[in-house]
Amino acid sequence: MLELREIYKYYNPGTVNEMCLFNNFNFKVDDGEFVAVVGSNGSGKTSMLNIICGSIPIDEGAVLINGTNITNMPEYKRMGRIGRVFQNPSMGTCPSMTILENMAMAENKGKAYNLGKGVNKKREEAYRELLRPLNLGLEDKLHVKVGALSGGQRQAMSLLMSTMTPLDFLILDEHTAALDPKTAEINMHLTDQIVREKKLTSIMVTHNLRYAIEYGTRIVMMHQGKVILDKKGEEKKNMNVDDVLDLFNEISIECGN
Repeated sequence: MLELREIYKYYNPGTVNEMCLFNNFNFKVDDGEFVAVVGSNGSGKTSMLNIICGSIPIDEGAVLINGTNITNMPEYKRMGRIGRVFQNPSMGTCPSMTILENMAMAENKGKAYNLGKGVNKKREEAYRELLRPLNLGLEDKLHVKVGALSGGQRQAMSLLMSTMTPLDFLILDEHTAALDPKTAEINMHLTDQIVREKKLTSIMVTHNLRYAIEYGTRIVMMHQGKVILDKKGEEKKNMNVDDVLDLFNEISIECGN
């Protein structure tokens, strides 16, 4: 279980631009949940992910995983058990390395390389089998540099690579936003498949309301650092895009937009 407990987060503290985003913010994600998080720009979605991953510090409060306080744990140590896929497809892979080399690096995350070879050629066939279900032809391009791939291919690789080692959580930070509609659909279907097959606990921030409704077990809407909608189970199944859009429009009117 993931818990954010009594979180306070200030930006530009001590200046005329000081802003308190989270004021006694509390949030829990149970094991096995696939949470879709929506909300307007500045609502706190990505800041919440950054706090979970340790990318930004908090001013007060605690971050707990399975009851263990990881608030002071550095980001690189958290990444041993948290997989993250970013909006920018180039952030999850190394463009100057081949597909084979990228996958070998991902498989060895958290392990010591010592002075051995970085790539175990005996694993090539295993990597091909991992890539084949993507239906992107990547299994035949193991020795092609990742920088030569399309954005959709790189994002699919990022998703696959982030889940090659055992995880506590999968964090998806608008991971389809930079893709064309067809490629986004392919990557979203792949996401759902991986989350289900590996039984991952996942948090997905998205601006695509249809994805938030169609995928996952829980939908959360954030606004000004607060959760204003939280539905799961049958309540989520009974929702549609218009329900979420109506709430968005209501917020926009209240904010004068």
